[in-house]
Amino acid sequence: MRRGRPGLVGTMARTAVVAGTASAVSGNVHRRQQAKWQGQADDAAQADFEAQAAANAQQSQAQLAAMQAQMSQLQQQAAAPQDDMMSKLKQLADLNAAGVLSDEEFAAAKAKVLAG
Repeated sequence: MRRGRPGLVGTMARTAVVAGTASAVSGNVHRRQQAKWQGQADDAAQADFEAQAAANAQQSQAQLAAMQAQMSQLQQQAAAPQDDMMSKLKQLADLNAAGVLSDEEFAAAKAKVLAG
């Protein structure tokens, strides 16, 4: 057996072991950093998505409220002339029943009210 310094093969084997270990450690560190960075990117993307979803929900609610207000206004506008028309027809019917208007006058006035 030989004592003292290792031979060429022993030195190469030791160098290979050290290099392999360093490469494995470096690869593991790199994978951990990549996973960490990917997790941060995913968190940022999720936060952006949630913020956009909240903004879209607020916009939709505002649009819905505006549409409901328009519908309410249109319904009120449509109901007002109908109520007015009904009251005029009722007045004409009352005048006809009281004998103030003849049947021909009532029919003419009624047609005029219904025409607009």
